Amino acid sequence: MQGLLLINKPEGITSFSAVSKIKWLLHQKRVGHTGTLDPMATGVLPIFVGRATVLCGMMLDADKEYIARVELGTTTDTLDRTGSVLSKSEVSVTKNQLEDVLKTFLGKQQQTPPMYSAIKKDGVRLYDLAREGKQVERKPRDIEIFELELLSFNKNTFEIRVLCSKGTYIRSLAADIGEKLGTGAMLTALTRTKTAGFSLKQCVDLNDLTPENIGLYLLDCEKAVMGYDELTVSSAQANRFINGGELDLGRLKFSVPPKNGQIFRVKGMNKFLGLGEVDTNKACLKINCLTHHFTDDN
Repeated sequence: MQGLLLINKPEGITSFSAVSKIKWLLHQKRVGHTGTLDPMATGVLPIFVGRATVLCGMMLDADKEYIARVELGTTTDTLDRTGSVLSKSEVSVTKNQLEDVLKTFLGKQQQTPPMYSAIKKDGVRLYDLAREGKQVERKPRDIEIFELELLSFNKNTFEIRVLCSKGTYIRSLAADIGEKLGTGAMLTALTRTKTAGFSLKQCVDLNDLTPENIGLYLLDCEKAVMGYDELTVSSAQANRFINGGELDLGRLKFSVPPKNGQIFRVKGMNKFLGLGEVDTNKACLKINCLTHHFTDDN
């Protein structure tokens, strides 16, 4: 069994716990997710099953959309409501002031990851160091915020929609907004509404899945990589490809001249075989990853 599950992760569990439940429901060891959600966060969590797990890495670079609720006037060590309160202050921010500050966060920028994150420092997760009361230097990361929309505002609480690049911490964004307003802020709710072209409307609630119905929600894993151009190969070429062989570019039929490093969805024998990568130096299509193998029956 292999494929893609689009899960609406509930609040209060880790992404790893969601994967563990899918493993139990399907009696399947090869299960992986594509981008961690904090336990407090809910929303879109794509999960690959079986041989399809080779595609996990292809979705990590995808842009993401979130709906976030932020409370001004309170700061915590985790930058959200799950942490210990560090400070409290009076809030007298107007909607116009908030909108002006939000505009300053649009575009390419650098963001410092929070201490309470899964990033490793010398092999140790930052959140483990943070729980020991340790602070370490974190290198700022390049991120981009494409859209930042104010959805609602009421005294010291507001809600925003954020469309951003990979690696963006919404907790850090909330804290940075609060700092710029001079009040401090913490994240109080977060929902991932889109990632890699998939939306929350397409997801099934994790708690609604059972061993009897989970198969109904298992999608063709090719849906996860539809953004790549399709390349159809002959049966002989398909057999060579799924057995680890490179394909001669001169023998392939491309709709447009391929570029070095370009990724294609390789189709053959009426199946999605995997992803191929163009190597113009060797004049071949090499294997990026395989979702089908010559021993597979499906």
